[in-house]
Amino acid sequence: MFLMNAVSNILFFFAVLFICVIGLAVLTAAVMFVIDRTQTEDAVRRNYPVVGRFRHLFTELGEFFRQYFFAMDREELPFNRVQRDYVKRATSGKDNTIAFGSTRNLAVPGTPIFVNAAFPPLDEQAAKTEPMRIGPHCKTPYDAPSFFNISGMSFGALSKPAVQALSRGAHKAGIWMNTGEGGLSPHHLEGGCDVVFQIGTAKYGVRDEDGGLSDDKLREVAAHENIRMFEVKLAQGAKPGKGGILPAEKVTAEIAKIRGICAGEASISPNRHPEVSNTEELLDFINHVRDVTGKPVGIKTVVSDDGPLREFFQLIKERGDEFAPDFITVDSGDGGTGASPMPLMDLVGVTIRESLPMVSDLLTEYDLRDRVRLISSGKLMVPGDVAWAIAAGADFVVSARGFMFSLGCIQALKCNKNTCPTGITTHDPRFQKGLVPHDKFEKVAAYAKMITKEVEIIAHSVGVTEPRGIRRHHVRIVQDNGRSKRMDEIWPRPK
Repeated sequence: MFLMNAVSNILFFFAVLFICVIGLAVLTAAVMFVIDRTQTEDAVRRNYPVVGRFRHLFTELGEFFRQYFFAMDREELPFNRVQRDYVKRATSGKDNTIAFGSTRNLAVPGTPIFVNAAFPPLDEQAAKTEPMRIGPHCKTPYDAPSFFNISGMSFGALSKPAVQALSRGAHKAGIWMNTGEGGLSPHHLEGGCDVVFQIGTAKYGVRDEDGGLSDDKLREVAAHENIRMFEVKLAQGAKPGKGGILPAEKVTAEIAKIRGICAGEASISPNRHPEVSNTEELLDFINHVRDVTGKPVGIKTVVSDDGPLREFFQLIKERGDEFAPDFITVDSGDGGTGASPMPLMDLVGVTIRESLPMVSDLLTEYDLRDRVRLISSGKLMVPGDVAWAIAAGADFVVSARGFMFSLGCIQALKCNKNTCPTGITTHDPRFQKGLVPHDKFEKVAAYAKMITKEVEIIAHSVGVTEPRGIRRHHVRIVQDNGRSKRMDEIWPRPK
């Protein structure tokens, strides 16, 4: 009898609970119906109360379902599943081979195909890539050890643990790390890696009270032994013609102090350096920074036409090669960022496939190829793309998103909302706790080393002993008719 009463009481409790839940659901639906019918912002919700709300939900979930269930392995943009999986395997530091056959469609126009040598060098004939000197006319030139390095990502766009992991990983892999335009933080230095300090248009980290360049702060930054070079940012691939954008919710007190701005206010950089309005002023600015710091100084820009560069290079030849920038970083319409207006991201700037050979050829034409080092940016994160860039003329390749994937990025596309689920681009402690620098830095280093190793494999396959030996005649580009054409015929070197 006691057991029957207990069962009856339990059933009665669940019945009441069920009725309450149903009642609450009906009441909630009724309230939502009234709200939707009376609001005027959303026509779908006004015409279809309650049910219309599912449209927004399904739109948000669509991105998730496409990525994991519906998109083919090589369909997604900006990076497909094959590319992301490559980085995931590379970060393990283990075997990175695949089986059965390539899933890549080799008939797509623009696809680069490397030309295998009849008699490639034996493994024991392979040569180690030697450090390349940047800034031979500087007081403190930089002998850069690796051809593959970390591109500019600021502390602000990235979280503290992300910067810490990148710094430690860069040190272990023997590569450099670019600060991005947000200034130098202690987290950049704590790993002990080589650091490239980027001077953005807002001069964060080296600005005076009026927002101009402070020579005293420049000297303070240059005094750090780990600071190897300075990069003057003129333009960025995903937003040429627009300065950096850091939403107010991502400007913490620490970030504001480093940048020299107010916490909680959006960090918007000018669309260009106010003191640089022509090639003469640009060359003066570069040489001023080099004179103050004693270290190599270069520029980062987006190149869509050869006119401005011709004017710039002609001025250099008139003044003397010693006045030239020590390097040029070429970004492109392929570039990424934490926040950009859609028209700039989609419509401005040619791709790196066009701009990189153009700049390399101009340097050759003006006899500056051995003086100015060429660095390629712009969506290059797998071995084939890196090897192509070297063949096109790059001395170095830098990647940002590749290293974000090495940290665990899942391409959630939330970089500008402070809600990154992997803790990489957020300052919310709730999400940051998922990114543990002591673990992730190993993955960063493993990814960098794997890229280097597999570009070396491509180099050996085409018949040269080290990656910088790859030339344009080692690459064929698939044409519209399905046949391939040698890259040196498409982009012949200047005589």
